[in-house]
Amino acid sequence: MKFIDNITKYVSYLTAFILASLVLLVVFDATSRYLFSAGSTALQELEWHFFDVVILLSIAYTLRNNAHVRVDIFYEKFSPKLKALINIFSFVFFVLPLSFLIIYIGIGFVELSFVQHEASSDPGGLKYRWIVKSLMPLAFILLAMQAFKELWSDIKRFREL
Repeated sequence: MKFIDNITKYVSYLTAFILASLVLLVVFDATSRYLFSAGSTALQELEWHFFDVVILLSIAYTLRNNAHVRVDIFYEKFSPKLKALINIFSFVFFVLPLSFLIIYIGIGFVELSFVQHEASSDPGGLKYRWIVKSLMPLAFILLAMQAFKELWSDIKRFREL
């Protein structure tokens, strides 16, 4: 199970690098547009794609660090055993089924984009849109792996309490 945490950790390092690159890209784009009147459609689309990378590849990391959205005003007052039970229920009935659904639909979505050679509809936009679309199933594969690891940990915790 440490293997899954390590994958999530190293993907988060990549995400942090992409986020830093995104900041530099936005600064460069804004500077070139407003100071030199030289904008680029491809550059703007690359910013959107980098933003997609950051959001999608951060989902599993957020779950790993228990920083996901929930109603903490109730959850924090629950006993450790009830918290583990709620987590188990959430993983089995929400996170994993949704992840599998998005993986299943997303693979077809990426395949269609690849087969059609989908590219930006804007002149000067980026080609190979399937690359960024492939992040969707990849992100949810990572989320499902992390959810299985967390589910296993919560089951162990529930049995120990």
